[in-house]
Amino acid sequence: MRKTLLSLAVLALAISPVVAGEFNKKITIGQKAPSFDGLPAVMGDHESTLAMSDIKEDVVVVVFLANHCPAVVANEDRLIDLANAYKGKSVKIVGISCTGDPGLKAKDDIPAIKTRVKEKGYNYIYAYDESGKIGKAYNATKTPEFYVLDKDRKIQYTGALDNSVFEESKATKNYVKDAVDALLAGKTVEKTETQAIGCGLAYGKTN
Repeated sequence: MRKTLLSLAVLALAISPVVAGEFNKKITIGQKAPSFDGLPAVMGDHESTLAMSDIKEDVVVVVFLANHCPAVVANEDRLIDLANAYKGKSVKIVGISCTGDPGLKAKDDIPAIKTRVKEKGYNYIYAYDESGKIGKAYNATKTPEFYVLDKDRKIQYTGALDNSVFEESKATKNYVKDAVDALLAGKTVEKTETQAIGCGLAYGKTN
């Protein structure tokens, strides 16, 4: 009888849901990242599509963006610098435009992305999640909001880029870079979650 009860207890622990994060209530560090496929995207001067299965790099940084958002604008140069810092290394930066407000979609759709990429010289692929399906799968609630994935496409960090969203000169910690560096070195990410700060993603009825 005792063995049966013990076995049931072990089974219950094995199948019980893992508690999600402090700030992201849906995503658990170490879980498999939601996949995506066929997202319209812009890379440099060319339109393309983006699929998780096409990414071969060991580390992936997924960041949800919105061109109209002041917090995203404040992070643009830092994001370009991040992509430059890992040029030639096995790191893929993926921007995904996701807008909850239907009235703002014209500022964040593919034509708007093409314009912004040309203006700023984005050096990473920038996709458009028109339906909001991918944003909701990641439970992204802010723009910008970052997710760092390992070689097995498990989420090892989620949150802000650094600890000073609007003033780069005051940033003393770069959470995303620390997470990427740790994964490239085969180490455990120490800081796995922070609170994303930026424009809210409400996800209206249309998405």
